[in-house]
Amino acid sequence: MSEINENLTPESVQQEALAEIGKAQSASELSEVYNAFLSKKGKLSQLMAMMGKLAKEEKAKFGKAVNEAKQAITEAFAKKKEESEKKELSERLSKEKIDISLPGYDFGVGHINPYYQVIDEVTDVFVSMGYEVIGGTEVESDHFNFELLNVPKDHPSRDMQDTFYLGNVEKLLRTQTSAAQAHTMLEKEVKTPIKMISPGKVYRRDDDDMTHSHQFAQIEGLVVDKKVSLSDLKGTLELFAKKMFGEKREIRLRSSYFPFTEPSVEVDVSCFNCGGKGCAICKGSGWIEILGAGMVNPKVLSDCGYDPNEWSGFAFGVGVERVAMLRYGIDDIRRFYQNDVRFLKDFKGE
Repeated sequence: MSEINENLTPESVQQEALAEIGKAQSASELSEVYNAFLSKKGKLSQLMAMMGKLAKEEKAKFGKAVNEAKQAITEAFAKKKEESEKKELSERLSKEKIDISLPGYDFGVGHINPYYQVIDEVTDVFVSMGYEVIGGTEVESDHFNFELLNVPKDHPSRDMQDTFYLGNVEKLLRTQTSAAQAHTMLEKEVKTPIKMISPGKVYRRDDDDMTHSHQFAQIEGLVVDKKVSLSDLKGTLELFAKKMFGEKREIRLRSSYFPFTEPSVEVDVSCFNCGGKGCAICKGSGWIEILGAGMVNPKVLSDCGYDPNEWSGFAFGVGVERVAMLRYGIDDIRRFYQNDVRFLKDFKGE
């Protein structure tokens, strides 16, 4: 043993390492202990390198002492590391703990505009009856928006609505979603039955006030088949009224005029506020007008490729904002478009 440095023996290295492990207070300090004693360049490795300088009869005893020192240091290091990790985890959890007695944050859940609520509900009603939903385009041609719907350029009914024309009289912002019905009928090369609704925005030159807007939404419906009658239209709209305004509601049809339907009717629903007795909402009549409808004009069928001698149909148009205003007691149509979150908070939906 005389050739071995007396300051670097298995016993001294073990004692020094155990002392350093005991003093270590953090993961970084333990890492320094590991590098000093257990790494490839640590003191245990240096001891193993010294075995080559020992006499043959001393190697076994020295090697055993080194292994025992290594085992003791390794076990002490592992135990200290586990204790250190538990301590650090406990401290971190203590700092990050949540006091569940404190009030939480209000992140402000958004609500759906009643405009879209009504569109979704009306769509669901008609989809459940087998209707297809067709959107159409907001920029239309004069041909589809007027002429194919029996509103030619010189027809007096054009005076009923002022139109946003785009550059010339051939392109315009659609004044009614009925244009989608004309597209649908013409696109069918082989004429088959049609059962569709077309929800979307329409545009008319109008002064904005509590009940009028230059932009609003319609949901137009069209059914074309053989032997379709006015009673089919009434039954459909009666079911719609009950679904939207309550099972006790009734409807009545009043004669009217629209160029694309013949005969044409205005549809009233019994007042859901007073039950038909008369109130401020129904202006004392017991009825509220909700939509226009009628049997598809034979000329419209013919112009769109359907033989009116073989086919018949009905059409209707629902004003989305009007339904929403009636259902929710909204007094100003402009509220739908003003993006006021205070207004939207009143409509949480279902």
